[in-house]
Amino acid sequence: MSRIFLHSITAAAVALTAIVGASFAFAADDFPLAGTYTQNVACKGDSTDATADQVKISTKEIVSNVGTCTVQDIKRDGDTFNIHVECKFPAGPLMGDVSFTPRPDKTVDFVDRDGNYKAVLHRCPN
Repeated sequence: MSRIFLHSITAAAVALTAIVGASFAFAADDFPLAGTYTQNVACKGDSTDATADQVKISTKEIVSNVGTCTVQDIKRDGDTFNIHVECKFPAGPLMGDVSFTPRPDKTVDFVDRDGNYKAVLHRCPN
């Protein structure tokens, strides 16, 4: 009886982990936005790009001149990636949502949930 109970608990834990992890199942190589960008200006990629213009995106965090945001969840809707983040600002933490939409010209449209900030991100060469 205890062996069956132990296997049931283990199976339930594995199932719960799979369900919880399903909404955030992007590995770095599955996430086409991972990389370094510049905001609203073409990236030269020769270390002369202004630090204030740089944005680094990964499946774990987004780092820009306004602060570091920890990725809480990534959902894809067609070509758009909707990302729920927790950002650390001098005034304190803030939870929010941002969207990234790749464009045919290899840039990425960025907008926050409320449309207060929009930018075009230009990928830097690796």
